[in-house]
Amino acid sequence: MDRIEGKTVWKNAKKHLADTLSKDVYDRWIAVIEYKDRLDDTLVLCVANDFYHTWLIENYLSLIRNAVATAAACELNIDFVVDRAKNADVPQPFNRENDEPSARAPKVATRRRHTIPLPSLNQRYTFDRFVVGPSNNFAHAATLAVAQSPARAYNPLFIYGPTGLGKTHLMQAIGHHVLQQRNFTSCVCYSSTEEFTNEYIHALQMKELVQFRRKYRSVDILLIDDIHFLGGKERMQEEFFHTFNALFDHHKQIVMTSDRPANEIQGLEHRLVSRFEWGLVTELEAPDVETRIAILRNKQEQLNISLAPEVLQFLAQHIRTNIRRLEGAMIRVASYKSLTERELDIGTLENLLRDSLDLEQQEAVTIESIQRVVAEYYDIRLGDMTSKRRPQSIAYPRQIAMYLSRELTQHSLPEIGTAFGRNHATVLHAHRQISSRMESDPAVRKIMSVIRQRLGQQ
Repeated sequence: MDRIEGKTVWKNAKKHLADTLSKDVYDRWIAVIEYKDRLDDTLVLCVANDFYHTWLIENYLSLIRNAVATAAACELNIDFVVDRAKNADVPQPFNRENDEPSARAPKVATRRRHTIPLPSLNQRYTFDRFVVGPSNNFAHAATLAVAQSPARAYNPLFIYGPTGLGKTHLMQAIGHHVLQQRNFTSCVCYSSTEEFTNEYIHALQMKELVQFRRKYRSVDILLIDDIHFLGGKERMQEEFFHTFNALFDHHKQIVMTSDRPANEIQGLEHRLVSRFEWGLVTELEAPDVETRIAILRNKQEQLNISLAPEVLQFLAQHIRTNIRRLEGAMIRVASYKSLTERELDIGTLENLLRDSLDLEQQEAVTIESIQRVVAEYYDIRLGDMTSKRRPQSIAYPRQIAMYLSRELTQHSLPEIGTAFGRNHATVLHAHRQISSRMESDPAVRKIMSVIRQRLGQQ
């Protein structure tokens, strides 16, 4: 096959991206990219400044690479270069130095106050792009209520759950909704805990603590991602404690995400734990297979690609614990199909996705996660799983956890017994007891189904 000219490749890739992205996103981020050159297996694209360069690489590089691969009928590297001579001719989305729209940016509203610029929010993380299912409907309803009535519905809102299930998506959706509905008159700040920490350290070094505190304590809505990283950082916890109090006392909305409940974050001061639990605490659980299929179908529409139902079924059944990984696997499969024009069979899928499937295997259910989920379901302490207490309200959930540990992990009976502070005979007895009850009692089977779902096993 003759090599397609680089300029033609980029022209066709832009058409594909225009069909894939919303008009606003395409006009703002893709239309301003210019073709510069094609060097062997690299397509060189030109942008006007460092801001575009960084933002496109961080947020749109994989999408652009896929579009270029489709247009070129082969995979190409993408190299962005900055041509500052074009800077004056390209509309600047935001001026990063003062966080205000540049003089060339279109004015969205005359009453706009000082805000964190929109590029700090991922344009894809909106409510209309979030697929709701049994595992996340409560968290979705809670975040929507906060977006519609900040500081009135639930304050603070604390969202926790394993990585890759949509915590950041829901949090940023709040920011998008508020900025759209209120015509930019609200000041929204989104930051990761790592970024918050780095800014604080920089402020200490530069003697700019006053400016740092003014930034975070004068907002209307503070969205803080991965708050569990505060664990063990005493100085940062002190700073965030006062920031939290300043915002809460002035009736400003606070939303936080974490990979675990606040009371399970090691090294987190009790005063912060209690404050994090003042409002509403909601959990995101692993989606069931039907929701995972719905997520894949939704992503297909967004990317304007098409895969056979049996391929989607395979992906949904084998990648259960991480939605980002699930969507990435679908894009990989779609790219392979587009480039090779071959039919996809099970063997091909297993070979193509072997890295993702291996990760799923490595992140399989652990005894500790089973103990935690069962303890939460029956509202008992996690420590009761290994304690010597034997009332029925504790002994029965413990037997269920032992049964699931035997069914869902590769650990031996002695290893499971050690994890529960028992011997292997106790584990075997528990497994037999629960198996017998499941055969005769539909209610027990239903409970098991719910717990398995929470563990991401359905």
